[in-house]
Amino acid sequence: MDNKPLQSDVSERETTTTNKFSDFVRLHENRELFVMPNPWDAGSTRIFSQLGFKALATTSGGMAYSLGKRDGHVTREEAIEHCRDIAAATPLPVSADLENGYGDSPESIADMITAIAATGVAGCSIEDYTGDPDSAIYDSSLAVERIQAAHEARLTMANDFVLTARCEKYLWNEKDPDAVIERLQAFESVGADVLFAPGMNDLRDIELLMQSVTKPVNVIMSSPDLPYGLDELKALGVRRVSVGSSIAQLVYGKAIAAIKEIAETGTFRFVQEATDYEALEAWFK
Repeated sequence: MDNKPLQSDVSERETTTTNKFSDFVRLHENRELFVMPNPWDAGSTRIFSQLGFKALATTSGGMAYSLGKRDGHVTREEAIEHCRDIAAATPLPVSADLENGYGDSPESIADMITAIAATGVAGCSIEDYTGDPDSAIYDSSLAVERIQAAHEARLTMANDFVLTARCEKYLWNEKDPDAVIERLQAFESVGADVLFAPGMNDLRDIELLMQSVTKPVNVIMSSPDLPYGLDELKALGVRRVSVGSSIAQLVYGKAIAAIKEIAETGTFRFVQEATDYEALEAWFK
């Protein structure tokens, strides 16, 4: 990807076959809103790939649960292998949730971007949460330097790579929309392709963000009481929607309820809600 945001070299596009990397760029260049569901393993990836969506995204929480860990406790190597498995399980572009990039320094972020791109994913997100709840958000200068390093690393790649920059302030009780927007504007200025503020759920704040930046915005639909849906987000010009770990939480929650029923009551009523065996098998042909 060259220095122009979300644009590939025209001559390369004219001489190469359409692929998931350039397809992902074009999704963001289009004005149509698209939804990226978040699978957590190869099986869920295969299912989600068959339902008409145009791209997928990994989920750090779902990944962690599939590995028997808590969110935020997966190693760099495990994350890279997970992304390789997800990318291999689908013909669709995949954006990788890389949390804070598994390192603090700009240099470590650049190394991670290079490593993750080799797995076959078409993009990634980097957040400004440090991983330390006692000092949750990177200071402004370091946060921006990290995104700039990620941008510079992806400029060296043969394939397009969409870089999403996340501001996590809302998730850590820093719910000042002006401060969040200011940080996202800074990320935009150093090369981020997509801007993302998880926890920014008020439509007025989202509208203000849309008016304040020029790059595509991602909105996560993970709160159970949001009074709006895709139509309202589309009307605001939101380009991309994801669901985070919500579907993984749903599936694991159902499994927990089923196994607790056996353990606590000795009954098996959950079987009534189980998907038919043959119907489930059909998804994996």
